[in-house]
Amino acid sequence: MSEESYNAYVSAQKQFDDVADLIDLNQSVRELLRQPSQEIHFTIPVKMDDGSSKVFKAYRIKHNDARGPAKGGIRFHPQETADTIRALSMWMTWKCAVVDIPLGGGKGGIICDPRNLSSGEQERLCRGYVRQTAKLIGPVIDVPAPDVMTNAQHMLWMLDEYEAIHGGHFPGVITGKPVGMGGSLGRKEATGYGVIYTLREALKALNIDIAKTSASIQGFGNVAEHAARLYTSMGGKVIAISSWDNNDKKPYTFRKSSGLDIEQMAAIKDAFGTIDKAKAKELGCELLDGEAWSAQDVDILLPCALENQITPSCFAGISEQVKVICEGANGPTTPDCDPLIKKKNIYLIPDFLCNAGGVTCSYFEQVQCNMNYFWSKEEVLEKLDYKMTSAFHAVHNLAQEKGLYMRDAAYVIAINRVAEAVKLRGWV
Repeated sequence: MSEESYNAYVSAQKQFDDVADLIDLNQSVRELLRQPSQEIHFTIPVKMDDGSSKVFKAYRIKHNDARGPAKGGIRFHPQETADTIRALSMWMTWKCAVVDIPLGGGKGGIICDPRNLSSGEQERLCRGYVRQTAKLIGPVIDVPAPDVMTNAQHMLWMLDEYEAIHGGHFPGVITGKPVGMGGSLGRKEATGYGVIYTLREALKALNIDIAKTSASIQGFGNVAEHAARLYTSMGGKVIAISSWDNNDKKPYTFRKSSGLDIEQMAAIKDAFGTIDKAKAKELGCELLDGEAWSAQDVDILLPCALENQITPSCFAGISEQVKVICEGANGPTTPDCDPLIKKKNIYLIPDFLCNAGGVTCSYFEQVQCNMNYFWSKEEVLEKLDYKMTSAFHAVHNLAQEKGLYMRDAAYVIAINRVAEAVKLRGWV
């Protein structure tokens, strides 16, 4: 697969097909699981602040709900595509299955750039999305959540619109809500912390002291920032962060060989992760090309931005020092890189295991909403650590026992769990 022709859905299907062959999956189950079970494409007309109207294209795609209601975020992105949403909905199914929570996979998206929309325009867009999907989402049907460039405020607008349409309170219809409005403590940290919980366990398995390691991170949004905070609190050193600059419309890598102060870096970024270049230089950062993050002499690479980032050409520049790749983003590594990672004997923590902390905490949020009783942050993170650690060891142990690549081992566990649910329900 060439880098130019990369398609996330083709990538997701190839990964599935490879493991389906490996486990000799029943043909009818294979046909059912390699594509979404339902998708809706629709338009949302929005009245803009200047009095004009603009029409946005949007999607909601459900891959599979054999193990429970579909679960997956809503993304705001100017380059959103149906195939990307299809792939992400598929990965959500495997993600929920590998951490063994009773949810299926779904995903949504709107082709837009919220950085160029006012708060009022974003609110009208959110409410329009719910009006178009009001009969397709619900606490026991399909439960959305925040994702790329969406946040707790967006979720609350969507919840409010859903409740206005259906009449009554349905806090479990959406997760990632503000604390005090049905949201869970710890949700903000969950995905990034989950990444580091799995990294911590991987380093233990490799007999590496986390306090003696260094890392380079792509992205500086919610996932990357909280991953960096927890990693450095454990003694690790982040020497480079790559982030998108919304002013220059290109990424930059900020490097400091003695280690970046994450608190200081977080203080000079905007809501979308753009780091102030002048202030970064004042903090002693070197300003490098956006792609330079992957070529640093570090022990750990953490791609925590978008899909299709570690390609063969990118991989060719990766340092011999790299021992672990933690896929904090969804689909950051193209399938043609997997053989290269294996050959180089780099330990990979696959995306749908590594970044499953977010959906796991969303599940906890649903549980708390159903009880109408909320846990402390410490209790949430303790439960999250247990779930992520248990899932990691199940995958790691299978990989060791069967001599499998970590991604393949994670897929074997996830696909077998979903296939079993499909068969028990009598769907095939």
